[in-house]
Parts: sequence; C-alpha cells; structure tokens
Amino acid sequence: MKHKNSRFGAPLPNVTDTSPSPIPQNYRLNLTPKPSTLRPHCLARDRLRLWLPAGDSTRQEIAVTSQSPKHEISEAQLERILDVIGSSWAQSTKETYGAGLLVFHVFCDTNSIAEEHRCPVARSLLLDFLCSCAGSYSGSSLANYAAGLKAWHLLHGRNWLIPPNELKAVLDGAAAAAPESSKRPKRLPFTPAYLSIIRDHLDLNSPLDAAIFVCLTTTFYAIARLGEFTVNAIKEFDPKKHITRSGVSKAADRNGLPVTKFHLPSTKCSPNEGEEAYWAMQEGPSDPSAALENHLRINPANGDAHLFAWKHAKGLRPLSKKELLKRIASATAAANLPELKGHGLRIGGTLEYLLRGVPFEVVKTMGRWSSEAFTLYLREHAVILAPYIQASPVLEPFTRYTIPPVR
Repeated sequence: MKHKNSRFGAPLPNVTDTSPSPIPQNYRLNLTPKPSTLRPHCLARDRLRLWLPAGDSTRQEIAVTSQSPKHEISEAQLERILDVIGSSWAQSTKETYGAGLLVFHVFCDTNSIAEEHRCPVARSLLLDFLCSCAGSYSGSSLANYAAGLKAWHLLHGRNWLIPPNELKAVLDGAAAAAPESSKRPKRLPFTPAYLSIIRDHLDLNSPLDAAIFVCLTTTFYAIARLGEFTVNAIKEFDPKKHITRSGVSKAADRNGLPVTKFHLPSTKCSPNEGEEAYWAMQEGPSDPSAALENHLRINPANGDAHLFAWKHAKGLRPLSKKELLKRIASATAAANLPELKGHGLRIGGTLEYLLRGVPFEVVKTMGRWSSEAFTLYLREHAVILAPYIQASPVLEPFTRYTIPPVR
C-alpha cells in the first residue's frame, strides 16, 4: 500500500472561493459569441480557466524526451495545475483578461476563424485582431486583451508565438489611434486641503462618515488603492482577502518615530501573500491617526471585522467603495469642490510626498511600485523638481540616485 505523503496535495489557500458565485449576466448583443462547448457561459473572471482551446489538453500527457515514457495526469491533478497557475492573477485582472477573451472569440466568430487556429494564435491573426480593434478601444484595453490572450495560452499549456517587439509596435499604434471617447480625463489629485474641506462637510459623529473619513485619509497618506481598503459589495467581505481590525499594528524606528502599519491580505500585485501599507501621524485636520481613533470609538468591533466597518441600522456593515464614492460626491458638491474620483487619492498622496521633497525611491516604496509605472502619477513636474534643479541642489546627494525620467 502506498504511503500518502502529507507534503503533497495540501489545500491551496485563497485559491478556491467558497462564497456563492453570482449568476453571469447575458452577453451584449454586439458581443455575443457563437454557442460552443469550449466556451460555457460563465463569469468573466472564470473564462481564463473554463474556456478551453480546441484539441486535446497539452497538459494531459507530458514526455520529457521523445524516448521517455509519457506522464499521465489525472483530471484532479490537471484541475490543481490550473488552480495553482490561475491563482497568480488577482480577481480584477482575471475579469479584465476574461473581457479580452470574449472580444477575441467574437472577432474570430465574425471572421470564421476555425477553433484550432485560435490557440496557439498565429502572429497574423493576433495582429489582425488588434488592428481591427484600434480606433474602437483604448490603448490600455488592447494591451490588457493581448496580455489576457497570453495568460490563456500559458494557463492551458499552449505556445505563445508572438515576438514582443512586433506586439509592442502594434499596441503603440493602437494607442495612438484610440478614440478620444475612450481616453479618461486625468484624475484630479486629492490634497490635504481638499481632505480638510471634505471633513467640514461630514459628520464625524456619524458611523458612516467617521468610517469614510478615516478611509480617505488612510488611503491618501498610505498611497494605496481605494479598493484595497474597501469592499466591492458588502456581502463579499472576506477576512482572508480584506483588511480587518486585527490587521493594524504599530511600530517605531530606533529614534522612536511611530508608524502605523496595515496588512492587506490580498492585493492586485500580491493576491496570495498580501502587502503592507503604512502612514505616520500628520499635522492638521487631515491627520489619519486622529481619524482612526475617532472611527474606532464610533464603530467598535472585534478583530475579525472589516477595518472600516460601520454601524448600520441592520448591524455592522463593511465599507463599500460604492458607498464611499456616493458620499464623497455629495460632500464635494456641497463644498463646491471639483469632481474628485477614488484614484485621485493615490495620485494625491504621491504628489504630496514628492512636493515635500521626499525622495522618489521612498515614495515608490511606499506606493509599492516594482517598476517606474508610478511616474505616470506625476503632475506639476516643475514644482516637484524644484529642489533638485537649484544651483546648489537642496536634496543632494540623493538626486542622481532617486529621480526617474520625466515623460
């Protein structure tokens, strides 16, 4: 009898979602694929895994060399392989990739492309698809769709035959040809002054407003994504994925300078291990520390509750992004402020620290960027660069090491 090794086949954390799955909505009339057993009607986030390429699975039988015996993989083992690979993408990324898969297959249906020619996709077919979409979709959408097709190939063990330089040239051209209607206006950044004005139009003794204000200030000063501190829907709260009261801790450096840390269990860039965000006490009405103290006093809860859960008439309710944005829209309108969007918090926090003269690498670390993508958040280059370009630079010797390229 074979001994079962406990080191193999262990349950996979944060891979299988046990919560009730919502029913997929009907396809739009102009984006309805032809019926196929290869593409069951499912949620966009499940298409990467459930939509199959034509032909036998290339993961089903694997041979190391042409002379070696093939390794048979059971259906259960194949399911686990797909689970492990698929868990490397965040839920929002899977949804975006799934949208791209739908558009690609509708394009193939429209042009009578045979199933066996769709994966692995030929260079000519992919370039034809992307060029046909140029002028109708934004450049970022097409880049995501191409990435989704590549992920689909990887997940199902098919070769990706597209030269990166050629793909980049097409995506650059598609971005240039994108319609103006697909280009979002630049998000206005939040500022400490805006946060203070919004505070004056909230009732911090109200459970909801107390939760909203601390969420705003925390997201701003931690240079975080708003979605990392809120839930998409109140019924979707999961302490394994969303920040809880027990995820907050305090630390201090060797000089005793305090920092408040927030453990985010699942983020876009690290869906399984999570990341840490942090801020320090600030001066003035936008101080996140005072806002957090007020929130915890108004909305007491145990450690498993959502960090910004608030007392609703029907019980404790996790703070949803929709609820926050709705309340902020009414507060900014009452204060005669310009329209501010959620992403403006991350942009504003980035700008605030840069305008204080905080080195670029420090801001990059706080915002948890692994690349130079954060330079897209820069506004007011002249003001940000002022300390670096004086005759006697204020911030030497950091200048030559920390400053990213101006785009």
